[in-house]
Amino acid sequence: MNREQSIESLKTDSFDILVIGGGATGTGIALDAASRGYKTALVEADDFSSGTSSRSTKLIHGGVRYLEAAVKHFDRSQFNLVRDALAERAIFLKIAPHLSNPLPLVTPLYNWLEVPYFMTGLKLYDWLAGKANLAPSKFVDAKEALHKFPMLEPKGLRGAVIYYDGQFDDARMNVSIAKTADEEGAKVANHVKVIALEKENGKVVGVKLVDEFSSESWISKAKVVINATGPFTDNIRKLDDPDCNTMVTTSSGVHIVLDKEFSPPHTGLLIPETEDGRVLFLLPWQGQTIVGTTDNPAKVTTNPEATEKEIEYILRHVDKYFSVPVERKDVKAAWSGLRPLVSDPSAADTAELSRDHIINISDSGLLTIAGGKWTTYRKMAEDAVDQAEKLAQFKHVESETDKLPIAGGKGFSSSGTGYLQEHYGLELDIANHLNHSYGDRATDVADIAKNGWSAKLSEKYPYLEAEVIYGIRQESARTSRDTLCRRTRLAFIDSAEALKALPRVNEIMASELAWSPEQAAKDLESSREYLK
Repeated sequence: MNREQSIESLKTDSFDILVIGGGATGTGIALDAASRGYKTALVEADDFSSGTSSRSTKLIHGGVRYLEAAVKHFDRSQFNLVRDALAERAIFLKIAPHLSNPLPLVTPLYNWLEVPYFMTGLKLYDWLAGKANLAPSKFVDAKEALHKFPMLEPKGLRGAVIYYDGQFDDARMNVSIAKTADEEGAKVANHVKVIALEKENGKVVGVKLVDEFSSESWISKAKVVINATGPFTDNIRKLDDPDCNTMVTTSSGVHIVLDKEFSPPHTGLLIPETEDGRVLFLLPWQGQTIVGTTDNPAKVTTNPEATEKEIEYILRHVDKYFSVPVERKDVKAAWSGLRPLVSDPSAADTAELSRDHIINISDSGLLTIAGGKWTTYRKMAEDAVDQAEKLAQFKHVESETDKLPIAGGKGFSSSGTGYLQEHYGLELDIANHLNHSYGDRATDVADIAKNGWSAKLSEKYPYLEAEVIYGIRQESARTSRDTLCRRTRLAFIDSAEALKALPRVNEIMASELAWSPEQAAKDLESSREYLK
């Protein structure tokens, strides 16, 4: 995946489909379109997964809370969302086995009256999954619940319901989808911003672009332009029609990261009800523990921050269910992500709004897709390309992304960890990290490490300098924050260690990309501000 080559193509070629937005939906669309044989381009103003798509709860799920809402309100759209998401969950685990895995989740119950309620709901969840169900949900007594999740408060514990969902690395998945799209022939470029829509006879025929680094601008032509910009959906729509009605409302979801001692390595926890009627997940991830999420109305911003009030809210609820104290000093990192909700913007409570997606085609032919969630990214992409075919009157080609492995997935094996240990002399934690982050491409990273880049970015974590080099050469990393936030996940699991690693990452990137002293200083300053 070479950013500069893609930009040259964007300057000279015209395309069947041009996608705006490099998150899960946008890269998914680019992959679907390119794999159907369409000449495809994608541009992203910042980096792949720089927004909402890297700030999720890391679950591949049908949505237990959505199912509860569907039952309570007899809401067919929520039922459909859960059913479709459970089908997509199975596909996700199949096409990206290196980046995803099934995960048991314990729901602790402290009232006997809760047992039939949760058992019935989770059995319905199993039933909706059908053949794609990962494992049957079950009730366990208090002793077994504490064995599964020893940190639980034992006083008054009646038992727990255990059910299964999937877990994944969202930013690595996003970057890998972009890489797969590139390998299927799409031209994908990050740090390229749409500043205007190009029209002829009132119809959208392309976009005006500007390169973030060179400030050069140009026009790229396309038969269909797709707006897949998540929370920024309406910004692009207003380039088409300044008077258009708002399509998307956003809510913020905050997560915190705690040490691995706060969760078993292979079991998650669902806190079934918070003081304001929501749910919280506490999950093992990247050798740490993530907890979230909140759900509050929020304004659209490029780098939303977790507030102390939101962090305290999460800690308060964890403390209620834990037998060990959890304090502010235990928080190693915190982040906030914006969820795009297809909704009535006057609605008071964003938690009651559906994440299901909609597709809108403006009078000028701008195709916008909004809503949805990570689990259903592939189906959303398929739907968008189907609509693009109709809009451009292309002959229909069936999508095959339900069986197309994501980059790194085709030859992945769990035994790859042992291979990396044996053939490259890597420590277990490093070998396991590389195997599950890069799949069958892990040996490419290990080869770079063998050639002088084997040092760790942080002594506490398994990330290597070789990953900085690989990210630049193969995954279009072009800033230090691209590397620390999305090619590796260091900034998401330990912000202090990411800041410590920043000067070395900046030094490596400056050398590899031949930055001037001024460029290196600018990247260092902007990345330090971003990571704070």
